[in-house]
Amino acid sequence: MGTAEHEQARGNTVLITGGAQGIGRALALRFAQEGYQVSIADTDKDAGLEVVKRIGKEGGQSLFVCTDVSNEQDVGRWVKVTAQEMGRIDALINNAGISSNGPVLELAAEAFDRVIGVNLRGTFLSSQHAARIMRRQGKGCIINISSTRALMSEADTEAYSASKGGILALTHAMAVSLGGYGIRVNAISPGWIETRDWQKSANASIPVHSERDKLQHPAGRVGHPLDIAAACLFLAGDQASFITGQNLVVDGGMTVKMIYEE
Repeated sequence: MGTAEHEQARGNTVLITGGAQGIGRALALRFAQEGYQVSIADTDKDAGLEVVKRIGKEGGQSLFVCTDVSNEQDVGRWVKVTAQEMGRIDALINNAGISSNGPVLELAAEAFDRVIGVNLRGTFLSSQHAARIMRRQGKGCIINISSTRALMSEADTEAYSASKGGILALTHAMAVSLGGYGIRVNAISPGWIETRDWQKSANASIPVHSERDKLQHPAGRVGHPLDIAAACLFLAGDQASFITGQNLVVDGGMTVKMIYEE
């Protein structure tokens, strides 16, 4: 982001679900570096407070609210506290996500429901509550983190894939429903993004990738959380003011490369 865009972003507020670890942590830190006030919702208190502390050390403004995004009361409290503390809501990034992979013929309905609850219901609830405030402002941006699993699959990923496919459908539906309020809604579908070194300090580790891992990607490497942060910064900015209802695949070209097992 250039100097003009940086100044434009200063004072804006972004809400990030699942913002304490992995891609969410990178989102929180990068948006803070670009001048955004950052509000993080996550279930891991230690990780969330760690991010807030780091943002504060770098001169940024942030807050953390322990939140289960599948719980409407939790979501409503988080959005209300953010609006009260930070004054406005300019962008929401629905990043929180869990998986429960296992043999499809043995997957418990409760496990399936929990994944749908966090990933899809959580996206809807957070968007609904944030959009009510954005509507009063006459402007806003929602970015939903889907996955290339919405477009292609490995075996035994039914709950996760279904939730991410639902997010894509929810994205274009909300883009149409909310467009009249000046709210843009887009999705990003990450591919293989390495997050092991973006966990809370107690769990972080240094990732190692083989040449085979790298060569699965036409870009020649595995993805990094900052790749997703860069895409989100673009979609949240005024340069993307004519983009809504879209899904941006950020996967180093992996989904367009045909791979034959030798």
